[in-house]
Amino acid sequence: MRKRELKNMEWGILIAAIILSIIGMVALFSATQETEYDDFKKQLIWFCVSIIVMVIVMLIDYEFLVKISPGLYGLFILLLIGVLFTEPINGASSWFNIGFFSFQPGEFAKIFVILFLAFTISKIQQKGKTQINKPTKLLIVLAVVGLPVLLIVKQPDYGTAIAFIVATALMLLTAGIDKKYIIGSILLIVIAVPLLYFFILPEHAKTRIDIFLNPESDPRGAGYNILQSQLAIGAGGLTGMGLLKGNQTQLGFLYPKTTDFIFSVIGEEMGFVVAGSIIIIFVYLITKCIYIAKTAKDTTGTLIASGITGIFLFHVIENIGMVMGLLPITGVPLPFISYGGSSMITNFIGIGILLNISGKRQKTIFVK
Repeated sequence: MRKRELKNMEWGILIAAIILSIIGMVALFSATQETEYDDFKKQLIWFCVSIIVMVIVMLIDYEFLVKISPGLYGLFILLLIGVLFTEPINGASSWFNIGFFSFQPGEFAKIFVILFLAFTISKIQQKGKTQINKPTKLLIVLAVVGLPVLLIVKQPDYGTAIAFIVATALMLLTAGIDKKYIIGSILLIVIAVPLLYFFILPEHAKTRIDIFLNPESDPRGAGYNILQSQLAIGAGGLTGMGLLKGNQTQLGFLYPKTTDFIFSVIGEEMGFVVAGSIIIIFVYLITKCIYIAKTAKDTTGTLIASGITGIFLFHVIENIGMVMGLLPITGVPLPFISYGGSSMITNFIGIGILLNISGKRQKTIFVK
């Protein structure tokens, strides 16, 4: 790797990711004292592994990753099919258990589907930017993302499925999709949402929506988690109750406190100052991701950066929104902060690809 590429890289996104990871591990340390810090120790290992994987990805030209993306896409489609035959965990068949490591193919598939989508859209646009607006071409793109989305919904994992959709939407907007498709999609969503609610969604999914709208209707049942989360965040005040001292966290009222509700732990024990700082860091990270997309040397790089931005954006908004009672609970982890090896490694792979894209651009062109 040349010095110019290293100089061009947006190192700020890596610094932001590391800061978020450190805050997450501090929160995990406090949240896992009753289990002798098992999850904290594992997360520390996954953080180190993630940094190594990120460096490897950073050194591989993203154009090469795009070239091999059809094979990687096919591999993960097979894994998403295979995981459906595993033993369900918390009602979802989303994990392969390999020793002490639970491998979640849906997490890794985010990156490889984005790479293959960028490959597909770039091929379509070789004959002209407007090719993406031809119905047959657009259907090809939607089929590429539709297959993994359907398999993930089958698990079921609606949060991850929506993350794919958000990433695809941003990539299509970047590719220059016609406004008529955007307006048509909005109208379709308006019509489809009530139909999905009344005729397609399973009962547990309907319950989540109902509880989101009125958690007090079942405070000891389905609404319990969100009410406890709101209590924890509210109790933290400005500076928090202190590490290892949060009532909701330490007395077991928050569940699952190491994954879905880790932001509630931070809000209770570290307070508004740290919780607010996390939001600011995420805003900085996502803003830098958008800048990388805008300044990439080619359309492929722009598309990939847009897709990764969409993944980060959805996860941040959904996780923080759901723990505050602003959005329905979907089990979406908070990037770099929630416990989980698959999530941590996937997020740092995304950072590695973004660094690679930023390194390849002609940065001096954009200084003026």
